[in-house]
Amino acid sequence: MPREYFICHSCGERVECAAKERPCEVLNGWLMMSLWKGPETVEHYNFCSLSCLKTWVDTQAPQVPDAFLRAFEKGRE
Repeated sequence: MPREYFICHSCGERVECAAKERPCEVLNGWLMMSLWKGPETVEHYNFCSLSCLKTWVDTQAPQVPDAFLRAFEKGRE
């Protein structure tokens, strides 16, 4: 019997879905995201929780260095 596996792209949690099971039942509470990369190019991501999705999003977005942000605080004094 073929089985399908879903893996959280953030923490690596793995869920097995047997051929007779519907993914919507096995992945209850999971989040699935599609990222359009260009014409006819879509990447699909699975996350087991909102916190895992947030962790992944945080790694995708560029971060402003803390030292840069602290420079603005000195001008307020």
